[in-house]
Amino acid sequence: MAETTVTPFSGEPIAPRARPRTAIGIFREAMAVILRNRLAALGLVIVLWVSLTALLAPYLATHDPFQMNLANRLVGPSATHWLGTDSYGRDIFTRLVYGSRIAMRVALGAVFLAVVIGVPLGALSGYLGGWVDTLVMRCIDTFLAFPGRLLAITLVAALGPTFLTLYLAIGITSVPGYARVVRASVLSQKEKEYVEAARMTGEPELRILFFQILSNCIAPILVLVSLDFAHAILVESSLSFLGLGFPPPAPSWGLMLNEARGYMELAPHVAIIPGLVISLTILGFNLIGDGLRDIFDPRQYES
Repeated sequence: MAETTVTPFSGEPIAPRARPRTAIGIFREAMAVILRNRLAALGLVIVLWVSLTALLAPYLATHDPFQMNLANRLVGPSATHWLGTDSYGRDIFTRLVYGSRIAMRVALGAVFLAVVIGVPLGALSGYLGGWVDTLVMRCIDTFLAFPGRLLAITLVAALGPTFLTLYLAIGITSVPGYARVVRASVLSQKEKEYVEAARMTGEPELRILFFQILSNCIAPILVLVSLDFAHAILVESSLSFLGLGFPPPAPSWGLMLNEARGYMELAPHVAIIPGLVISLTILGFNLIGDGLRDIFDPRQYES
């Protein structure tokens, strides 16, 4: 038990100084909150499953994802082909495994680009205010006038379907969301006492913004990141389905759906299975977003 001390003036005990929370302690608290929420725990399992599948794709695959066998086309699930084969006789399970690499890589690059651009823009806009805030917000409003999905289609059609193009097409359309969320968070934080105390000690303004204020705005950013992962995977699948993503025979989930359109009645599994994988992956990231919101909700610590 922590010992208390007595002041020489009032004779009242002073409460023991709280120990600083370590990164391990914060991680344990976060995991405890997620595991108490069954839906968030389910989302965590799904996200970990997809992530590990993407990392271990060469070891999990049972066939060559590009190997065609027209003699075994549209075969149902069996011991040889766990999820059946597509219209070219390629193993669906293997293509789904390698497709997770494409989906996660595109989502990671797009979200990273959106965070790197959107967070500083929103932070500077909210902290500096004045003409800087007006200029940034009017640019964001102008950018929002263009439909995000149409802008992504235009960029991919103009520059070609490469990873860099998809990063730009999906990531740039997410920048306004980060800028607005971070700006609102900074506006609510910059007038608080800890910011005034930092100014009085002579700390540089940019250091106050990026090392103190933004550290207290991390909660909405993390929630938005998890939701944007789901959005990026959906956009990449949509572009591939429309023929604007990676060209055949790339094992993209959206391309697998596109190739299965003509065989829905003959072999419905070639479309149902990739569709379920896309839906479950997006659901997992959305459930994780809800769990993160619960973790960083200050009301949960109120007694």
